[in-house]
Amino acid sequence: METWIIVLIAIGILIFAWYVHDKYVQRTHQILVNYPIIGRLRFVFQEFREPFGQYFGDEKFYESMDKLDWVYNASRDKPNYSSFSPSQPLPKPKFMLRHTNIVLNDDEVENDFSVTFGKNQEKPFITKSILGRGPMSDGSISPEGTRAFVYGAQMGGFPINSGEGGLTSNFFVTHNDYDTSYMKEVSGSSFEYKIFKLAKIFFNEPVAVDLYRKIVFRKDNQADTYVFNKKKDCFYRLNWDAPLESFPKEVPSDMPDVILQISSGLYGVRTKKGKFDIERYKKQMSFCKMTEIKIAQGAKQTGGKLIAKKVTPSIAYYRNIEANKDAFSPNRFPYANTNEELFDFIGELQKASGKPVGIKIVISDHNNIVPIAKEIKRRVELGLPYPDYISIDGGSGGTGTAPLEMMERIGMDIRDALYLVDKVLKDHGVREYVKISASGKILTPDDVIIILCLGADFVQIARGFMMSAGCIRARYCSGSGKHQCPVGLATQDIKKRKHYFVKKHSEFVKNYHNNIIKSMKSLLAVMGLKNVKELNIEKLIFLDIDSIIHDDMHELFERRILKKKKKDEPNAS
Repeated sequence: METWIIVLIAIGILIFAWYVHDKYVQRTHQILVNYPIIGRLRFVFQEFREPFGQYFGDEKFYESMDKLDWVYNASRDKPNYSSFSPSQPLPKPKFMLRHTNIVLNDDEVENDFSVTFGKNQEKPFITKSILGRGPMSDGSISPEGTRAFVYGAQMGGFPINSGEGGLTSNFFVTHNDYDTSYMKEVSGSSFEYKIFKLAKIFFNEPVAVDLYRKIVFRKDNQADTYVFNKKKDCFYRLNWDAPLESFPKEVPSDMPDVILQISSGLYGVRTKKGKFDIERYKKQMSFCKMTEIKIAQGAKQTGGKLIAKKVTPSIAYYRNIEANKDAFSPNRFPYANTNEELFDFIGELQKASGKPVGIKIVISDHNNIVPIAKEIKRRVELGLPYPDYISIDGGSGGTGTAPLEMMERIGMDIRDALYLVDKVLKDHGVREYVKISASGKILTPDDVIIILCLGADFVQIARGFMMSAGCIRARYCSGSGKHQCPVGLATQDIKKRKHYFVKKHSEFVKNYHNNIIKSMKSLLAVMGLKNVKELNIEKLIFLDIDSIIHDDMHELFERRILKKKKKDEPNAS
């Protein structure tokens, strides 16, 4: 019998067996009973939908695909010019910027983009930039991804928020001039070191370092808690058991400006039993410029969620928790049963560190900010501690893991929330005492300008920096399914993350920040403003869905978010 006939019969038998299995054997998928074999196309298309959907049709989540292109081009330091028209014009309604006929040249706009937090604290934090990388914890992000952000922040001169995972070894990757009284070093034997030097000749440096790490630490499951010192050719990590007196009194100059975030899980500043450890906090603050207490975030108002796959022995070491088990933080911050208790705890942190302390919240209505404003006013009058800043996260803020039902149903858009918080603080006479940081779906220079006009003093960006660091928006960040982040940025999968280009992406991260600032200067120039601090709500106009122009922003927001409150007031007519 001819070979091709045998092959054809074999294929026919295989298809028949497959048909019988789908229709008469399996009882998992209903659709396969009615549509054997061909019904499996549904599962194929479902697999393709998440990672590939962004490549077809117009952008739906962000205002325009052009904005995403801007991020990728800016991070690669490419010219960001369009020809003829935008490929996907911004939808209405939208905010517009007022320009002036007598514009400035870019070099006439001042380069001062600094912000001062905690002016009354012993050690105020004066940022070099008005932009910072938003909170993303080491754990949610791979060690290599965290290192790229740290390198980028150090080179770009902007703050980086630790996220609720706390301060890990990867935040010290630029800190090579340390004192061994607070840093533990590990080196290989002379033979192991020779293998490393030989590997550097035949392979690139990351591969050689990875090989050296395997040789030196062998089966130590905490090997990833050590970073490599290129000057000394050794591995090092912070020695948390060293006495507080050994730690630096000032933040080392070769580290970026780190904002330490503390969540309800108290990761990084907790004992094994989960209680707050004031000594550990003081040690962490030796390397951080200020503290952010996370009460809530836009994508979820519950505690943080890190699934067991991401709780590696290294992450467990950093967070003082058990490895390979879900790390789900409590919903409520343990020292925030009332605003009074929270503010007293803030006072403890301010006293312990001498540095600014703020809170991160989400706004749904007046009840989320009015009680806070009232308590701040009371404490200002009595000379009691209060937050140095309030970080507002928009209801559409990003996350690696969050309940879907909370992502779009809780929390105002950052623009509405920002206006409300700024107004309420002014109405209570305390705006001058508290800085406002804003985050939530902010990507491009025009986004930043609008947010600053609406009252923000400082802007934290997460998604934009993620994309600059290589994120392709495949949406596999949580690691809860069978797929992992394909670029190795938001995964603990060693096979994916060990090939991540740390140095290359750190340059992209730096470029993204620098090009936002550069383009902001251009926008300020056409608005006729010499300094970013001249921005205010009067510099905005609003184009509604019917193309009607609104030039009174206070009247606009009165209708958008204050109408119900006004109606509910006792003396309202």
